[in-house]
Amino acid sequence: MTDQDPDIAIVSKAAVVIVAAGRGERAGQGDGPKQYRRIGNRAIIAHTLEAFLAHPNVGHIVVAIHADDHALFHAAASVHSDRVTTVIGGQTRQESVRFGLLALKDSAPDKVLIHDAVRPFADPELIGRTIEAIGERSGALAAVPVADTLKREALGGFVGETVSRAGLHAAQTPQGFPFALILAAHEQAYDSGRLDFTDDAAIAEWARIPVRLVPGSPDNIKLTWARDISMADQILKGSSSSFPDIRTGNGYDVHAFEAGDQVVLCGVAIPHDKKLSGHSDADVGLHALTDALLATCGAGDIGTHFPPSDPQWKDAPSHIFVEHAAKLIRTHGGRIVNTDITLICEAPKIGPHRETMTAALSAMLAISADRVSIKATTNERLGFIGREEGIAAIATASVIYPGEVPE
Repeated sequence: MTDQDPDIAIVSKAAVVIVAAGRGERAGQGDGPKQYRRIGNRAIIAHTLEAFLAHPNVGHIVVAIHADDHALFHAAASVHSDRVTTVIGGQTRQESVRFGLLALKDSAPDKVLIHDAVRPFADPELIGRTIEAIGERSGALAAVPVADTLKREALGGFVGETVSRAGLHAAQTPQGFPFALILAAHEQAYDSGRLDFTDDAAIAEWARIPVRLVPGSPDNIKLTWARDISMADQILKGSSSSFPDIRTGNGYDVHAFEAGDQVVLCGVAIPHDKKLSGHSDADVGLHALTDALLATCGAGDIGTHFPPSDPQWKDAPSHIFVEHAAKLIRTHGGRIVNTDITLICEAPKIGPHRETMTAALSAMLAISADRVSIKATTNERLGFIGREEGIAAIATASVIYPGEVPE
């Protein structure tokens, strides 16, 4: 890299500031702020968040919300990811962006995208090419060439002149910048009393930061008016080619008996004349479930994350493994739909403990008890299970992730 070229791309993941603190007066106030209105049976901001969470080159996301909108955001956003945090926005869009950038100051990402919450149709290609176009000292602006003939108004409402549209573009978001440069530009504008910028490319221009034009998308519309929201809702509801990204993972585990006085199954200690042999607490049900959960995001198996050769996991309670897998799913923007565990053993009896097991799993996974299924069966006295030499478990997990299944 050279110090003279502002256009050499930065390759790390981009942070994102999503601006969602506005009141949306132009869309009318009857149904609340427009970013929380529903299109395709979900809040606009949920669609916007998922577009960025699903992108492989996006990291931390900060959402600037109104001080009165905490409950609205958490009810509408419908995502549970450690990558998403909120900050209270300001009176203007410019101020909200500045607060969002300041919230990223400690982590200091190399680059940042700034996006309007009410542009829910930013596709992966648009996000990707905007990130790629950010240079070491230059920004990137998604924009589309102006297609309409432009007229300048004269006195009395008459046409004064026709304006050439050659070289004119309509600015969109995302707009991307080297983080340190755009934060410094916002701080400089604030210190100078300049609070009148309508987008971040304008602040960059004022601060003499070059901004490269990136092909935008005609579908990446800003939902400004009530009719925009209605049309977007009709488009989403009328789509016949939606393939939600629902994934299913399976897990299987088996442990032999050894001398002892209790077994641990699905997080519950059950008195028994033997115990299960294993490096941890040998909870065969939770081990199978951990593998099933990890499978939904291609994250290997339990041994990948908790190798039995590592002494720190000796006698460890297996809820640690399940909670780790659930956190990993949330990091990817996933939501656990349901889990199903079948325990295969001649003894002990599972039925008297099923309710306690269900409650334990509900707490581990942060899902309701009706999404947890625990069943038991015998092996009809056949094989090692029939001879009461051990217990086996089969687990299935279904998880829904942001976005759709790619073609």
